Amino acid sequence: MIMRIMGEGQFEVSEEHLNRLNQLDDELLAALNSDDEAAFRATLDNLLGAVREFAVPVADDYLGPSDSILPREGATLDEVRELLRTEGDGLIPGLPD
Repeated sequence: MIMRIMGEGQFEVSEEHLNRLNQLDDELLAALNSDDEAAFRATLDNLLGAVREFAVPVADDYLGPSDSILPREGATLDEVRELLRTEGDGLIPGLPD
């Protein structure tokens, strides 16, 4: 799966890490829904850190689409809410059944 961190680039994440990333995505949504700025900030940092840790950067000349677009580091609650309006139920698509 190709994930883009806004302002940073694209990363290829193997399927074996998607459960953990989806868990962090769920935690981020919970923090957004409760307007918990501290939990939001910590979870966003953890999510972006996990993508950087688990993923391999995609070559700069790759022109394909991203399967998921993640907010930039330091994004606000409102910026992420706006991104979710276009992305749907979460930032990271679930695993196929």
